Amino acid sequence: MEMQEIYLLVPLAPLAGAVIVGLFGGKLGRGVSHWLCILGVAIAMVASYVVWRDVFAGHSFNGDVYTWLKSGSVKFAVGFLIDPLTATMMLVVTFVSLMVHIYTIGYMEEDPGYTRFFSYISLFTFSMLMLVMSNNFVQLFFGWEAVGLVSYLLIGFWYTRPTAIYANLKAFLANRVGDFGFVLGIGLILAHFGTLEYAPVFATAATFAQTTVNLWGATQWSLMTVICICLFIGAMGKSAQVPLHVWLPDSMEGPTPISALIHAATMVTAGIFMVARMSPLFELSDTALSFVTIVGATTALFMAFLGVVQNDIKRVVAYSTLSQLGYMTVALGVSAYSAAIFHLMTHAFFKALLFLAAGSVIIALHHEQDLRRMGGLRKYMPITYWTAVAGSLALAGIPPFAGFFSKDAIIEAVHFSTIAGHGYAYFAVMAGVFITAFYSFRMLFLAFHGNERFDMSGHGHDDAAHGGGHHGGPPKESPWVVTVPLILLAIPSVYAGWAYVEPMLIETYFGNSIVVRPEHPAIWTLKAEWHGVDAFVRHGVLSLPFWLAVAGIASAWYCYLVNPALPERLKRALGPIYTLLDNKYYFDRFNDWFFAGGARVLGGFLSDVGDRAIIDGFFVNGAARVVGWTAALVRHVQSGYVYHYAFTMIVGVFAGLFALLNWWPR
Repeated sequence: MEMQEIYLLVPLAPLAGAVIVGLFGGKLGRGVSHWLCILGVAIAMVASYVVWRDVFAGHSFNGDVYTWLKSGSVKFAVGFLIDPLTATMMLVVTFVSLMVHIYTIGYMEEDPGYTRFFSYISLFTFSMLMLVMSNNFVQLFFGWEAVGLVSYLLIGFWYTRPTAIYANLKAFLANRVGDFGFVLGIGLILAHFGTLEYAPVFATAATFAQTTVNLWGATQWSLMTVICICLFIGAMGKSAQVPLHVWLPDSMEGPTPISALIHAATMVTAGIFMVARMSPLFELSDTALSFVTIVGATTALFMAFLGVVQNDIKRVVAYSTLSQLGYMTVALGVSAYSAAIFHLMTHAFFKALLFLAAGSVIIALHHEQDLRRMGGLRKYMPITYWTAVAGSLALAGIPPFAGFFSKDAIIEAVHFSTIAGHGYAYFAVMAGVFITAFYSFRMLFLAFHGNERFDMSGHGHDDAAHGGGHHGGPPKESPWVVTVPLILLAIPSVYAGWAYVEPMLIETYFGNSIVVRPEHPAIWTLKAEWHGVDAFVRHGVLSLPFWLAVAGIASAWYCYLVNPALPERLKRALGPIYTLLDNKYYFDRFNDWFFAGGARVLGGFLSDVGDRAIIDGFFVNGAARVVGWTAALVRHVQSGYVYHYAFTMIVGVFAGLFALLNWWPR
């Protein structure tokens, strides 16, 4: 089989599984359906590994597979760009997706929408692969919108629940706001570059570095700044950056496997991947890079605070995702694109692990999600516990777990940066280390340690009517289809950091797929000061971030195991701050009041004044009233008496003669 056929096989295998199961799942049955989808993703993963090996043997590909249409000199095509960045993303996406597919067999065991769910998650995998493999902006936008559409279907999978429908509508609308900016950025590229293919755009980008555009008034804006900020607004929606982050915590209304798939390796990382892919453009605008840095730092710090006050186990992990996406975005802003992709990869493993571990707990407790009703699960669920420990240590950034290497690399890169806003970003990512360690171990201690607070009567909280779990009796370890993916995700959560930190950050792993200009020193300084993995670990253990993480873990241990009454006292003492955090900085309240409320007021005005008063009242009913008035006048003439008709005819003749004599041209 030629390599180009293997490239095609990667996205088409999950698509085939999704289509077959989507159309015929009811007839095929559950067993055949789930193995068809798993087979499709497994084929994609094996093919991705073959592609990855081929790329690092020195081969690459950039070409069209199918030309959709041509309009003048502009071509709309399906094409693939296969390079180290693409190959890495393909491998991460397919591996995490395969783990989620296998896990879903156990989690969705009793759900009536079983085959529909498998069809959706395979379609989701296809959409993400089309996005990361694209070599042009049209296909990028197709994959971008496709993951948005399928996420809408998955978040609202249990469509009989009002909260799920509200959550998927919220996700859809928040992403449309970001996509508006994304489309504007692509439109500006087409208008000025005359093409939608990456290669010619990247090759000629430097010639537009000094080009300005007039948006309004007399002010001239840098073209590259406007393009990059518009593209990044798209990333803010997809990768849930402040203020377009509001959809991601609510998307926990979807089944747990979706939380792992959407929030670990696929949809939310699409924005991070896109900015890294567009590095030749972003490198030409320091203003855009500063904007990216500040938005990412704000997300990293302020979303971490929200993780501390959450009691829903899935929402803790969701706010953790928001915060970690902020770290990746900060890395992009300081031109450490390789560090961002490295953290994306390590985060994909340990965050999918944490979501699936949370799901395993939810199954064992008959779909209870409140951390206050857990505790003491360590002895009942040893595999879930130890894999969750590995995920939590990786998230907290403790060596030698994967998160330590990627998080410390980002902190070092921010420290070495000279971009405007890097000081604020450095404070944010440092403070975030303590908070991250605190909330991740708060979750671990509340769920697995301490007294047993769960009720095994079988009345669940979230999705009891929809998923697996067995009612009655003490909690027990989840079946192998749940625990095997946990173990397989725990392995890279431990080793992926020290195995890939040097190739990805210091060596030429990404080749020419990522561009960093010499005037942005962060990653160059990091390379210059590199003395090997062992030295990096030794330096990390002696530096402030490590001790902040240890302090976070120790604080969580003291607050929730040694002195469990302390958090309640702190909550009362910090009343206004707790209220602010509990209300999520009032973002949702503001959006409901300003945007939703404003839309309702505007809609009411247009309905009452525009529709009822002007269109219906003046034009439609007004015309009817004029006809009615005219008819009422004419009715008096239609009396049935001949002399009335004769009189009317005489008046008409005189009126006609008068008009003829006065207005006929002489």
